[in-house]
Amino acid sequence: MKRCALIVCLLVATVAAQAQFEKGKWIVSPSITGLELSHNTDVNRTSFGLEAQGGAFLLDNVALLLRAGASWNSGGSDADIYGLGVGGRYYINSVGVFLGANVNVDRWDWGSSLDATKYSLGVEAGYAYFLSRTVTIEPSVYWNVNDDRSKIGLKIGFGFYF
Repeated sequence: MKRCALIVCLLVATVAAQAQFEKGKWIVSPSITGLELSHNTDVNRTSFGLEAQGGAFLLDNVALLLRAGASWNSGGSDADIYGLGVGGRYYINSVGVFLGANVNVDRWDWGSSLDATKYSLGVEAGYAYFLSRTVTIEPSVYWNVNDDRSKIGLKIGFGFYF
């Protein structure tokens, strides 16, 4: 009986989730990033960041997203990073598992004349767990690479589907 109830619940969740990943729907997804592991030949740093993404589903299960974010760092040179980007997500089988990729322009602010603008590429994988028909919790793992640094991190966010 428990197994049957679990299968019914999963079916209902899948049907409810599928309706949110259809062409023409909108998504807004603010998130908190952190626990990053930075790789640099000189220094490893810890950082905390905020990010917001928003966009539209151009096809079923495929979303085009615009991204804005900021990351405040401690350790090493204490550079803060402000970024803008564009990317996309593909939702696998309409059950909430997603893969994403993005291209970003990042402003590295050291508080001096050494500030720099860098371009980066990112990928992420996560899961959109539906709390209600339109609200999700979205834990994900991401990897971001520019010309001299690579970051692997975890983030957790909320998704609002309209």
